[in-house]
Amino acid sequence: MSWTRDQKNVTIAAYLGWTLDAFDFFLTVFVLKDIATEFNTKIPAVALAITLTLAARPLGALIFGRLADKFGRRPTLMVNIACYAVLELLSGFSPNLTTFIVLRTLFGIAMGGEWGVGAALTMETVPPSSRGIISGVLQAGYPSGYLIASIVFGVLYQYIGWRGMFFIGVLPALLVLYVRRNVPESPAWKAMENRQRPGLLVTLKHNLKLSIYTIVLMTAFNFFSHGSQDLYPTFLREQHHFDPHTVSLITITLNVGAIVGGLFFGRVSEKIGRRWAIFIAALIALPVLPLWAFSHGAVALAAGAFLMQIAVQGAWGVIPVHLNEISPDEIRATFPGLVYQLGNLLASVNATLQASLAASHGNDYAMAMAIVAGTVAVVIAVLILFSRERRGIDLTQSAKQAGAA
Repeated sequence: MSWTRDQKNVTIAAYLGWTLDAFDFFLTVFVLKDIATEFNTKIPAVALAITLTLAARPLGALIFGRLADKFGRRPTLMVNIACYAVLELLSGFSPNLTTFIVLRTLFGIAMGGEWGVGAALTMETVPPSSRGIISGVLQAGYPSGYLIASIVFGVLYQYIGWRGMFFIGVLPALLVLYVRRNVPESPAWKAMENRQRPGLLVTLKHNLKLSIYTIVLMTAFNFFSHGSQDLYPTFLREQHHFDPHTVSLITITLNVGAIVGGLFFGRVSEKIGRRWAIFIAALIALPVLPLWAFSHGAVALAAGAFLMQIAVQGAWGVIPVHLNEISPDEIRATFPGLVYQLGNLLASVNATLQASLAASHGNDYAMAMAIVAGTVAVVIAVLILFSRERRGIDLTQSAKQAGAA
């Protein structure tokens, strides 16, 4: 099926929205050590900022998701992007650790809204037969943001310091202009715009089993991604004592693997189904664990990181389309983002947990990361088999039927 210009613009905007959101988030993971030094504290204390950023994301998913369900995906996306860009800029002006942590918590609220709104807008707009590969494209925005952050750290950090890294993070605000000019509203939202719809609590209560299941699933998924990514630069700097340039090259490599994995398994999910694509991708992580966590030398670690992120983001690449397809039509901008971010909330202890576990075992970050990644890979493979398979459902027609019901 040929694509319209509007469908292309929506995909570009949603991809860039999540890419730049992730870019702003991941800037922090590269400079934990530097912030701790400036504010005269330890890395686990600064890692609390990551924990609170993740913990605040469900509130953002709820706020911006409800706004998108009520007022439309497009205007909500613009407000959302502007909010997280400004908060990123302000983080660079933090005079102390407390202010920094407060600003990162507020950033978490803004960050929490983008994924659900952008994914709903895209999945409701693109052709059904293309949703699998576009799901991989959207989720590839996350490692793409990490990749850009890696490049910025490797190239500019020595000149601009940790505060300058956050100043660069205001650039996503320019995306608002693109959305305003080129992105149309979702046809599925238009189909329901003037219809009477049940409230959020009523809809969630009616779909209680689905809600609980998806929250548990997304908790495991968030442990999978954050457990294999957030402290990896710190692992490379603290345990292997690599210089910033080497850390940058390794993280660039792992994010290329993440992008490849998301695109590949997103495409594969159109052929074998969403559940089996996730199942296979998650289990690939197990044989890769020794190379990823316990090998020595930059080349071996880079190879392990590349393969690990093919597994992690390969599984994640199917999530945007899968959650949108199984979501209740009435709250599609709210539900996927909310359960995703509630999973983030439950998994938000990861950074502090891993940092503290490593510190208590002689800075053994390898052990801490391997325990988390290996465990949740198995958990995800088991949980996904209990999900529903709704590959290829017509979301606009489904919305019309829901609105008429």
